Amino acid sequence: MDAVAQAEAADLLLSAYETRVPMDPLVEKYDGLTLEDAYEIQLLQIRRRLAAGATVKGHKVGLSSPAMQRQMGVDQPDYGHLLDDMFWLEHLPIPADRFLQPRVEPEVAFVLKRPLKGPGVTVAEAAAAVDFVLPALELIDSRIRDWKIGILDTISDNASSAGVVLGSTPTALSAVDLRLGGCNLHKNGELVATGAGGAVLGSPLTSLVWLANTVGAHGVVLEAGHVVLPGSVTASIPVAGGDNVTASFAGLGSVTARFTEERG
Repeated sequence: MDAVAQAEAADLLLSAYETRVPMDPLVEKYDGLTLEDAYEIQLLQIRRRLAAGATVKGHKVGLSSPAMQRQMGVDQPDYGHLLDDMFWLEHLPIPADRFLQPRVEPEVAFVLKRPLKGPGVTVAEAAAAVDFVLPALELIDSRIRDWKIGILDTISDNASSAGVVLGSTPTALSAVDLRLGGCNLHKNGELVATGAGGAVLGSPLTSLVWLANTVGAHGVVLEAGHVVLPGSVTASIPVAGGDNVTASFAGLGSVTARFTEERG
């Protein structure tokens, strides 16, 4: 793709945000769309948002568990940006109409106390950079109709990032084994999924290392105070107005997202 086509694709996705009307997959419109094109389309949108006053508050790794890769038909992780208007407070209403076709994923969120700059970041360096971890629910959404996405469409769409709800019980990384910690996901009081941290590239910490080194190769630094979502420990679940979703993590506590039909 040339720069004109990349800009056009970014405009189409931004329009889907604004109109709340999903679009056809980019891979059906643009022959030869590559991984590099997809990340450039993502960055074009992020630059536009930053120019309008948004700020980056972190990053997310997507498609890092076998469950999510099977669900979405992909075979590798991806990453996206978390902006300031994507953060929602726990238990407070989230207007479902802010999204097109929302889903929720339970994750362990890292909060950094020092920057991580790749490539070359080791597991030891990543662990030393973590201030604490929190239980989290990531809101994912797709501007692509019916979630008909492959790796290129989801990357172009900011890795399907839509929002995040953080729990309020910070835990030191040394106090919990993220690989073995289990998670129960409840929707409207019913258990709908279970998982463990080991589903995320063997450990959520491995996902943090992958992210630091992947974005570092492009000159991006994971900054102190930023939130990193390493990936879901279960398959995602659809949500709508009136739904309440709670993720309970062994050793980390719980986090709840409440969706309302009121317009946001």
